Amino acid sequence: MEIKVLVDIKTKLGEVPTWDPIRQRLFWVDIFDGRLFSCDEHGGNLRAWETFQKVGSYALRENHNGAIVALEDGLHTLDFETGDLEFIANPEPNMPFNRLNDGAVDRQGRYVFGSMNREEAEKTGKLYRLNHNLEIEVLETDINTSNGVCWNKDGSQFFFNDTWQGEIWTYDYSAEDGAPLTNKKVLATVDMSDGGSADGATVDSEGYLWSAKVYSGKIIRYAPNGTIDRIIDMPVKKVTSLAFGGKNLDILYATSMSQPPLPRFPGDNQLRGSLFAIHGLGVTGIPEVRFKG
Repeated sequence: MEIKVLVDIKTKLGEVPTWDPIRQRLFWVDIFDGRLFSCDEHGGNLRAWETFQKVGSYALRENHNGAIVALEDGLHTLDFETGDLEFIANPEPNMPFNRLNDGAVDRQGRYVFGSMNREEAEKTGKLYRLNHNLEIEVLETDINTSNGVCWNKDGSQFFFNDTWQGEIWTYDYSAEDGAPLTNKKVLATVDMSDGGSADGATVDSEGYLWSAKVYSGKIIRYAPNGTIDRIIDMPVKKVTSLAFGGKNLDILYATSMSQPPLPRFPGDNQLRGSLFAIHGLGVTGIPEVRFKG
């Protein structure tokens, strides 16, 4: 195994890496700086788009050259050619103490995204799904910090965590619009004694969950039964999220932050904010789907 710095741009809060198998490019955001980035598998041909607000997550679009971006005032379309933003909807117009956070596209091409409490102190957040017709439905409530949105290979199992509740959950997931999340179970209890907790996550082709343990600098691979299969110690403490990519889907990309969101969180070393590429893990990821709306 080898860990390399792929791109060193010192993102304040790097998050939500996503490999686009069609473009053969990696995308990720700097939440605090309000930018969406893209590069090739080697970190070259870097591009960036301004969102002019904090950007929690995004969904690459199938039939448009752009993305849906989750900004502070709601969901917008982003045109990659012009950089233009167009408002869609705000699911939380009267909740200034929240902002939108982690999200991903399900196997049916719908965008699932969550919100979080800005102070990470109260359960004011929710989990939403944007359907193909651009209608928004609520999937889960009573969330402090939405994170770890991902699915197994056939999309029947959904993974999710609230960073500060110390648990990673699984749900049965339906392909039908309007269907609720069901059969919620605790996959794993996260040991938070080292100051870290579960942040972004992804699933590999063997059905194992990879979770970024933010503030303790670890990546943990969980078996389908919830036991810890592998732990990777990262060069930085504030590792935030994960995605498999590269032409063979065998590189694990990891984002990090250079600036903690609140004063109570720890600092880090000079590699903070880097985008990392981890080679030689012996496993591959699952191709991501674009948003079909």
